[in-house]
Parts: sequence; C-alpha cells; structure tokens
Amino acid sequence: MSTLTPGLRPSPVRPPVPAAPEPRAARFRLSPADRDVLWLYLLTRISLWITAHFARWLFPAQSGVRETAPVLAPFQRWDANHYLHIARDGYFPAGTGPWTSGWDNREAFFPGYPLLLRAVHTVVPDWTAAGLLISLLAGAVAVLALARVARAYLPEEGAGHRTVVLFLLSPCAVFLAAGYTEALFLAFALPAWLAAMRHRWALAAVLTTLGTAVRVSGLFLAAAIGLLFLLSARAGGGRRTWRSAGWTLLPALPPAAYSWYLHAHTGDWMAWKHAQERGWYRTFHPPWEAWANTWTGAFGGTQSTGYAFMFQAELAAMLVGLALVALLVRRRRWPEAVYVALSLWALGTSYWYTSVPRATLLWWPLWIGLAALSLRRPWFRTAYLCVVAPVTTLVALTFLTGRWAG
Repeated sequence: MSTLTPGLRPSPVRPPVPAAPEPRAARFRLSPADRDVLWLYLLTRISLWITAHFARWLFPAQSGVRETAPVLAPFQRWDANHYLHIARDGYFPAGTGPWTSGWDNREAFFPGYPLLLRAVHTVVPDWTAAGLLISLLAGAVAVLALARVARAYLPEEGAGHRTVVLFLLSPCAVFLAAGYTEALFLAFALPAWLAAMRHRWALAAVLTTLGTAVRVSGLFLAAAIGLLFLLSARAGGGRRTWRSAGWTLLPALPPAAYSWYLHAHTGDWMAWKHAQERGWYRTFHPPWEAWANTWTGAFGGTQSTGYAFMFQAELAAMLVGLALVALLVRRRRWPEAVYVALSLWALGTSYWYTSVPRATLLWWPLWIGLAALSLRRPWFRTAYLCVVAPVTTLVALTFLTGRWAG
C-alpha cells in the first residue's frame, strides 16, 4: 500500500500523514491565490453569459423569427426543467405518478437540489434565475475547493490556478452554470474530500451526506472516503481514529430516506432507479453490450448526425475515464480510483452510455492530473487549450440553443 499523502508519484510505503491543522480563521480567509481563482471563475461566467446572449440572436429555435427568446431561456433546458417541476409542484402532484400516461419520471432525480431551489425561489421569484444563482455560488465554492485540493497534491507554484483553468475550460463546463446539479454536488464533494485528506472525518461525512442528497454520485464519494478512512486507520490512526468510524455511515441516510419516501407513494423502494430505466434506458447490460450499443449509435448510421455526435462524445469520455482509473490504480491512489471506477460502472452498464461527458466534471483527479502534466510539459497546456476551446464552445452552443440532445 502506498502513502495517501499528496504527491505526484507513488511514494514508499509509510503511514499517511494528515495535513497540518489550519487555524480556524485561516480556513475561511481568502488568500491571493484564492482570489485569483475566483476572478478567473467570474471571467469565465461572464464569457458564458455573453455566449448565451448572442446565441439567442444568432441561433433562434425557428428561422425567420423577429423576436429573441427571453434572456434566461438558453439555460432552461432538459434536466433544469425536471428540477423546476419538482421544486414547484413536488414529485407526485395531484396524485400523478408512474402509473400516469406520459409521466416524466421525475422521481429519478434526488431531492437535494429541488429543495434548495424551492428555498431560493422564496427570495428570487424567477425559477430559472434561482437555479442560476445556486449554480453560480456553488461553482465558486467548488473551484476554491478544487484549487486547494490541487495544491495539496501538487507542490508546484500555481498548481491550483492551473487545475481550475483546465476544469473551467473543459468541454462540458457549461453545465456548471446551468440549473443542473454538477456545481452544487462539487460544492459539497470537494470540501468533503479536502476534509477527509486532513482526517476531519465528521466534517467530511456531513458534507458527503449533503452530496448524497443531491446525486447518487455521493454514494461513490462516500465509498472513496470510507476507503481513505480505513487505510488511514490501518496505517496507524489509533483508537481515536477508529472512534470516528460511525461517521462513514452517515451519507447513506439521504438515499435511504428518499427511498422510504418513494416507497410510501409508489410501493417501490427503488422507484428512482426504475424511473431512470424507463426514461433513460438505464437497465442493466454488461459493459461490452453497452459499449457495442453506443458504438452502433455513434458510427452505425442508425442515428441522425446530431445524436451520432453525442454518442461519439460518450465513447470518448468513457475512454478518458478508463485511462484515468488505470493511472490511479498504477499510482496506487485507491480511494480516487474507487470513486471514478464506481462512476464508470454506473454509467457504463446501461443499454448505452448517457451523460458520461458531464460526469467528467465530477472527476477531480482528472483535472489535477492534467494540471500536473501541463506543469511538467509546458507545451501540453497550449495543445490542450487549442483542442478543447472549439469543443467547449461547440458544446456550450448546442446546449444553449436547445440542440444538445441531438
């Protein structure tokens, strides 16, 4: 077993050493590096909002129209509508549910984000604006935490800033700004991971619990932090560390409570999973079948060019994820490997791949690894940006103009 302390390469076997505790005031104080990260985050938000504004004019839903769509309309797409409907009407309005014809399978979405959206809506009357505000603030927390995690892993100057640049310019970064759950989940997950690295298990468990209320991905994070806890305790954490073991079970509470709620209304303990199967073809298939079905959609001529492009992106993201897991295993980063591998298993065992490119946003080891590579090989950052910039712009435009799903 290798050490779990931050570093670029596997180090000799020795007990993991927790980071030195920070003074309480310092945990909330923004350093110059933190302020640089927030400034970068704000600039990318402005850039995205400008893109959304011009997209309304240049790419209307119908040709020949003389009026543009509402200002916030580009961001109210697909899953954002599901969350809006849940927050506004609840999961089973007026006795409707899976037994109703044309049901939208909204129970597939965990309740954390809709509950917060409903709360923010009491202050921000427009639902779309409320969702954008959540993502804006959550994204700021996420990038600050990502920069701090990166600085804990990488000793080079500017590692945190470099990681955030690659992350915010990644192909699916537009979803961090929309009314989706990625930004909110990362606002819990990344601080949770940072707390776990510092062996602050209670705080890590509470933050992970908030993450499991937002996305099922929180359970993958809980598994990774649980493994990190076991490795730390085994390496010499002592009786005091083992007394914190109960905290690792806390993240299971939100999914359990949500399953109980769904069972009370539908008689089905796994109603959220069955809703995903009905609405998004997430029935279990062996990984090779899922790959074959996605490959056929991408290159078999069975889909329109728009959908075929999406399937090609799914395949590319899956390959990136598999390479990332292999690298993490090679470097004996077992908790991080478990986190990404569980995500790939969940996404790679459906009828075909769905939402794998979006999932890359949640794989912070990927962005830290790319930052490490760019710090060692200065040419890599230029090559990365030259390749990613047009892809990121294309994905943003397809989402903002309503063309994302084909």
